[in-house]
Amino acid sequence: MNQEQIREKVRKGYSKIARDGDSRRRPKKSCCGAIGDTPGQFARKIGYSAEELATLPEGANLGLSCGNPTALASLKPGETALDLGAGGGFDVFLAGCKVGKSGRVIGVDMTPDMLAKARRNAAAYRKQSGLDNVEFRLGEIERLPVADASVDVVISNCVINLSPDKPQVWREIARVLKPGGRVAVSDLALLQPLPPSVSEMVEALVGCVAGAVLVEETARMARAAGLTDLTLNRKADFLDAKADWNDPLYRKIAARLPSGARVADFLVSLEVSARKPSA
Repeated sequence: MNQEQIREKVRKGYSKIARDGDSRRRPKKSCCGAIGDTPGQFARKIGYSAEELATLPEGANLGLSCGNPTALASLKPGETALDLGAGGGFDVFLAGCKVGKSGRVIGVDMTPDMLAKARRNAAAYRKQSGLDNVEFRLGEIERLPVADASVDVVISNCVINLSPDKPQVWREIARVLKPGGRVAVSDLALLQPLPPSVSEMVEALVGCVAGAVLVEETARMARAAGLTDLTLNRKADFLDAKADWNDPLYRKIAARLPSGARVADFLVSLEVSARKPSA
């Protein structure tokens, strides 16, 4: 598939997740998802606190995370943050509570159904928190609808792996960051190349697996974009925890691996921290 065909497959997959979430059914096609747990239970497993989750509007947490970038970002009051692939607004709302009344959080998503869901959730967020500091913009993460050097922090949660042009995503991150601004990304990455039987699966692409790249490639792209102070933290227990889940996609992927291999032998949850050099 070419880049636009890949984007369209991802857009359709996540449109379905947005619609299914509205009807209170769990997503069925995301390896980042909460199959076997409720989204809240899954979020607790990967580092979100009960106090954080209690502040969220109902329906904002679709169970699509693979880490907690808002914690990794160490957000401060008054900062402007940008969330790449905001989905239903999960991390945007948590970030909004951290940056407070004087801060701002922008969520970007390319899926109109997700954007509509996030904007509906924003009304509940404003009512619950008393804050009016979030907004959602339609756009692709390879071409962010955000001005140069305008944000203090870029966060993203299990989204960059979905992009067909990851080097451009990292260049865009560097473009929109202020000098001295920082990056806090949770994503899925590869420990070794996937066999073609998995990497060519459309379901595995939408499920955050087939589009993942090697850990070393993630580091190379971030540095090539001009980011420094790079830190990569591999969280190997993320995929091990999924092994007993009744996840149809996980089972389908595992069945196509070499005999005796596990998905966790190939895939890892990766925390990426970096900084744009100061002027």
